[in-house]
Amino acid sequence: MTPREILKVSPIIPVITIENAKDAIPLAKALIQGGINIMEITLRSDAGLEAIRNVAKEVPDMVVGAGTVINTKQYDEVCEAGAKFVISPGFTVTLLQHAVSKDDIPLIPGVTTASEIMTAVEYGFDTFKLFPANIVGGVTLLKAFRGPFKDIKFCPTGGITMNNMDEYLKLDNVLCVGGTWLTPKEEITNHRFHNIVKFCEKALNSIIVC
Repeated sequence: MTPREILKVSPIIPVITIENAKDAIPLAKALIQGGINIMEITLRSDAGLEAIRNVAKEVPDMVVGAGTVINTKQYDEVCEAGAKFVISPGFTVTLLQHAVSKDDIPLIPGVTTASEIMTAVEYGFDTFKLFPANIVGGVTLLKAFRGPFKDIKFCPTGGITMNNMDEYLKLDNVLCVGGTWLTPKEEITNHRFHNIVKFCEKALNSIIVC
């Protein structure tokens, strides 16, 4: 899948930090039941890599990706674990070059500035994560980017909630939004996966434009 195909799977990509890798499979199934079959499992915990491997092996209907990938070693590890896409909070030229050499598992690099977009475009990238979206300018910044970067698409993440996601989704340069609110840590830890199903259904049903 191309980066744009990945970001069109769902208008919302759950961004998840899993503390116990055994929770990954029931969580993935709950997301699918709620209508979302894509998830970004971050490497912010020691269980992240194993969680990706578990979902990739046991839940084939889930498009599982890896988030918070910050170097080439992690890139290779998540690819080996079965990630279908990789998301980074930012990028280095080394990471871009490495991703280009392994184009079977696409990288969606994080950006915050025009200069970063211009640099990544030189390496063939045209689809980005805007992070942390609300802090760096959010909707206003994305509107400003439409002028000089009319062919660039984004997945804003960071400070996105059900209350403001429509402001982002109505922009023509936004393919989807990323957020943590669908998978609260306490719901995962206490195995209340039925609540996550409800959160997904509520969020998808509340979208006005996408």
